[in-house]
Amino acid sequence: MIEFLQQIINGVGLGAIYALIALGYTMVYGVLRFINFAHSDVFMVGAFSGYLFSRFFQIESIFGGVMVMILSMGLCALLGMTIERLAYRPLRNSSKLNVLITAIGVSLFLEYSFQIKLTKPLLFPALFPVKSFLLPGGIILSSTQILVIGMTLFLIVLLQYIVLYTKIGTAMRAVSFNPTAASLVGINNDVVISFTFGLGSALAAAGGILYALNYPSIEPLMGVLPGLKAFVAAVVGGIGNIPGAALGGLLLGVIETFVNGSPYSTYTDAIAFILLIFILIFRPAGLLGKVTVEKV
Repeated sequence: MIEFLQQIINGVGLGAIYALIALGYTMVYGVLRFINFAHSDVFMVGAFSGYLFSRFFQIESIFGGVMVMILSMGLCALLGMTIERLAYRPLRNSSKLNVLITAIGVSLFLEYSFQIKLTKPLLFPALFPVKSFLLPGGIILSSTQILVIGMTLFLIVLLQYIVLYTKIGTAMRAVSFNPTAASLVGINNDVVISFTFGLGSALAAAGGILYALNYPSIEPLMGVLPGLKAFVAAVVGGIGNIPGAALGGLLLGVIETFVNGSPYSTYTDAIAFILLIFILIFRPAGLLGKVTVEKV
């Protein structure tokens, strides 16, 4: 039982990171109905920006760690809005295939731009004080796990508040439902879509830093596999659904952790895609998604 609870805690910590990345996928899909495959590389840029900003603040301190998080999230928000403005907006009325190919191109551009100068992984610094707590029964809980879980819960609640109880959130839901009608009632679709990309990219940056705190080695391709798994998490929970993305991330993280601690640990990376196949067969809309009928 002790080992079971320990694995649950480890899985929730990993799943919280997947949830943050998945929220970016699900927000963009909810508004524009396309998958931003460059999102996983914004996650990577977030980790590298955290590494860069850590040089200007005292590390292993709460103030320094918070400032690095805020600056990295702001930088990646600007990056996300720039990508939307330069790469996606000119193709908004084009076919989804054109946008998909462009997203892959942006992803490769970011990856190989970083590879020009970085030929080996970098050691990510400990931004916050690191401590371990021994719980009753011998369960170990680290301060990094507490930070990851607490930060993820805070950002999910904040995101849900923005979407449901603010003017920009109302505008986002309106554009998602009917962009033409939204523009007719005075909503600036460009601003709403740009804000959506910025918010999703900021969440990806937070995920990148939290991931680097848990696995302190960063390199230009670090976002590929976590990004694919987060996409799977978004589909499992119901892409376009914010609570669904969070649920999918947590579920995937827990399952992965248990598989990694079993004799079948070599299949840890494959479990996400096996889960995706089962979800697409038995519940294509995802766990919290709604089945919709489209006229063809």
